[in-house]
Amino acid sequence: MLAGFTPASSFSSPQAATRCLIISQQQFALYQGSFLLDPDTARYIGNVQHTLFIGYVDGHPCEVWRLESADSFPGLSWHGLRSLIGQVEDVVFRVLGLAQQLDAWYDTHQFCGRCGHRMQPHANDRAMHCEPCAQTQYPKLAPCIIVLITRDDEVLLARSPRFPAGFFSTLAGFIEPSESVEECLHREVMEEVGLEVTDIEYLGSQNWPFPNSLMLGFHARYQSGEIVPQPGEIEEAYWWPVDQLPQIPPRGTISRWLIDCHLARLRGQSEPPPPL
Repeated sequence: MLAGFTPASSFSSPQAATRCLIISQQQFALYQGSFLLDPDTARYIGNVQHTLFIGYVDGHPCEVWRLESADSFPGLSWHGLRSLIGQVEDVVFRVLGLAQQLDAWYDTHQFCGRCGHRMQPHANDRAMHCEPCAQTQYPKLAPCIIVLITRDDEVLLARSPRFPAGFFSTLAGFIEPSESVEECLHREVMEEVGLEVTDIEYLGSQNWPFPNSLMLGFHARYQSGEIVPQPGEIEEAYWWPVDQLPQIPPRGTISRWLIDCHLARLRGQSEPPPPL
């Protein structure tokens, strides 16, 4: 069990890492029940392509190691990050999510987008720097809204064509350039299901590493309109009585948290803590 995680502000570690996470083809290595390995053990798993310092896990400096190739042996298994939602501690998921985001970003920023020269890790910041043209690139986040729409004792849940059969979730969408968060929420709801909403309430946020989103979570109340699913984006959308919900996202996701907060309020209970 992890007690805490402190992310680093640069790729340079002041001391040698004593913990590491192993990633290969967007899968994390789990060895003898742990994703956090000591470097001596990790070296036996495969050839290292690059390493990135990500921060301190319970006070131990930790790196993510990307492997060029990986071996397989007893006690070792590989797991995609999505399969771990709700299956590991919140702090473990946060560390793995950061590792996956930084590894993917580092992999796609080897060359400068301005002059084409090879970039190098910045000496002081968590960034990639191009010496010839002085361009510096920092990891980017894509802000999104995610909203639970309510109508009396019903909630609106929808399914994307990409969802498994029978699985429904809240509405979500990316914030466009020049757009406020509130404008995005109204636009996305209108585009995806053809509804007008009111009484927008911000509840909390969650970093969502698929691949690099920052989810801003809201409740909103139905105002007017009839459900019209957006072709290609929304396969089905319905008003669901709160005591007859379909298969919904697992705990640990902000979508599930928005639903659980609404149910807690209806029952006069304390709201659950937000996911990390």
